[in-house]
Parts: sequence; C-alpha cells; structure tokens
Amino acid sequence: MARCEVCGNDYGMSFEVHAQGAVHVFDSFSCAIHRMAPICEHCRCRIIGQGVEAEGHWYCGAHCSRAEGRVGIVDRV
Repeated sequence: MARCEVCGNDYGMSFEVHAQGAVHVFDSFSCAIHRMAPICEHCRCRIIGQGVEAEGHWYCGAHCSRAEGRVGIVDRV
C-alpha cells in the first residue's frame, strides 16, 4: 500500500504518475487532478481538458485567454 500525497489515505489500489522526472502517488483521479492539473490564469479553475497555452501562459479556453489580452486563439464548436 502507498499513501496518497494529497489526502494522505493509505490505499491498496493507489497508483503512480510519472511526470517531468518526478513520481507522484495518488489514491484517486480527483487527488491526481488536484495536484497535477494546471490552473487557468484568468478564472483560476483547474484545466482538466486540453486547455490553451499562449506565450507560456495556461487558460481553460479561448475566452479566458482573450480576457487576459491574448489574440488569435479561438474556440471551435
């Protein structure tokens, strides 16, 4: 068993995420999202989907990137 680095739960079905040279241990996807998902620099929500990167800044979508003054990014429906 391994202890989740977010909530501290010692769980027999915990899992590891290997990213950028580090190993993280979680007991659930929600804890993994809480720790690993980037945060939109405009509305501060966790970016669980694909998000938008503009000039090294992360946004949940084109609307938030435009609100921060980024140009040329559009949502597709």
